[in-house]
Amino acid sequence: MGTVTPPAAAPNQVPLVEELGWIPVDEAGAAGVARRVAVDLARRLGFSDERTGEVAIVAAELASNLHRHADVGALSVRCLRSGDTGGVELVAVDRGPGMADLVFSGSDGTSTAGTLGIGLGAVRRLSSHSGGYSLPGRGTVLAAQLWPDRRDVGVPVVAGLTRPITGEAVCGDRWAARVRDGALLVLVADGLGHGALAATAANAAVDAFLTGDLDAPAAIVERLHRLVSHTRGAAVSVARVEAGAEGGTVRFAGLGNVAGVVASPSGERRGMVSMPGIVGHQSRGVREFTYDLPPEAVVVLHSDGVSDRWTLRDYPGLSRQDPLLIAGTLLRDAGVRRDDACVAVVRP
Repeated sequence: MGTVTPPAAAPNQVPLVEELGWIPVDEAGAAGVARRVAVDLARRLGFSDERTGEVAIVAAELASNLHRHADVGALSVRCLRSGDTGGVELVAVDRGPGMADLVFSGSDGTSTAGTLGIGLGAVRRLSSHSGGYSLPGRGTVLAAQLWPDRRDVGVPVVAGLTRPITGEAVCGDRWAARVRDGALLVLVADGLGHGALAATAANAAVDAFLTGDLDAPAAIVERLHRLVSHTRGAAVSVARVEAGAEGGTVRFAGLGNVAGVVASPSGERRGMVSMPGIVGHQSRGVREFTYDLPPEAVVVLHSDGVSDRWTLRDYPGLSRQDPLLIAGTLLRDAGVRRDDACVAVVRP
């Protein structure tokens, strides 16, 4: 997945994410593959030898944990860029037996596979930031973020994940976010079709979004419609989220089959309206709608590679987790394997 170079010293720039790919963990040797990919990234980003070694340990532990415990599991390796600094992010997703108490399972000496039980404890100690969400019988999502100076940037407000259709090396879906005048703007772009040409269309939409200065979702979509006409086109949605302790509002505009949902822990869902069309090619007009954002609700944008038959009621406590864990859980359970898939989540 391509990305754009972030401006140096941008105080309100959401870290940019470059997906390096998913590594299926279906045999013991997959841990070595994951370690090599993560180490190569750390070296490219200028990590010290000591810190690169810690990246290797975390990658190997997450992959080994998937192999030991998961029925179906995969590890995503991602490059984060914040200003002039780069970081490594690892996301492990599985459909294994899950854990009733993830905190206890991550304690040293706790093992269900006859090992020393130090894997998840090492992940927690060596990472700048880490977290996980697990349900018995449903599986587990674990995430670890490692920066060169061990700084903990804390839980982000927005995060997302993409996954290409089986058989493709690149994903035609992308997400991006930026801050404008204190409000968070989030985009999901689904390039028409699959493969490299779909990725080119989605990348063009993301690049235009990140380099623009408009703050109204409808105006942003209309601008993208003009700027990506040289590509095969994309379905695009943009949300502008303003939130506080007592809730807030979401302004939303979309063109094409990209979904937006305001979801509450109780299971209540409010779908947001996207107009028919293809950004760059077909549009009968873009409309912007405003929705209430209740306290504790999250905003979810996703491509049509993700089914809309999900509810947070089925995932106790998930809405209070890191947005990346929410995105990973929804991608795992609602992702349609016959299409590219993307989920972006805002947890105010």
